Amino acid sequence: MTALPALLSEYGESHQNPTNKLVHWVCVPLIMFSILGLLWSIPVPDALRQISPWLNWGTLVMVLAIVYYLRLSVRLSIGMLFVWLLMAGALRLVDAGAVLPLWAVCLIVFVLAWVGQFWGHKVEGKKPSFLKDLQFLLIGPLWLLHFVYRRLGWQY
Repeated sequence: MTALPALLSEYGESHQNPTNKLVHWVCVPLIMFSILGLLWSIPVPDALRQISPWLNWGTLVMVLAIVYYLRLSVRLSIGMLFVWLLMAGALRLVDAGAVLPLWAVCLIVFVLAWVGQFWGHKVEGKKPSFLKDLQFLLIGPLWLLHFVYRRLGWQY
């Protein structure tokens, strides 16, 4: 078994309950969004900011994660890049128009989404996969995306 199918299969073992799966469809993207937003909020050197407002710690982490994803699946990497571009655009909108600072909005979303995740795993009766291996924090989004690809009939 290649690395990606094995990782998706192992991740899926603790995500069988329909309620837990639904919770993951909501909370995993929210956690991704909030982590990127929190990283986006960390000040960057002025030299980088002057080059582009898109150069920040959040986009750096996106690039590093895409490199990891490329090792697993080029096609899923392209999908994740698209997802992250949408999230980056949403982060810019929240940053420009929110009543609270971006970091505060993302911190609230982060905490609430993790509460949801842990509740989902309580319903499932199994611990979250990342407690076994931190790598699964990056596999969760791919696990969701692979279902989208399968539904569309796309290879991954």
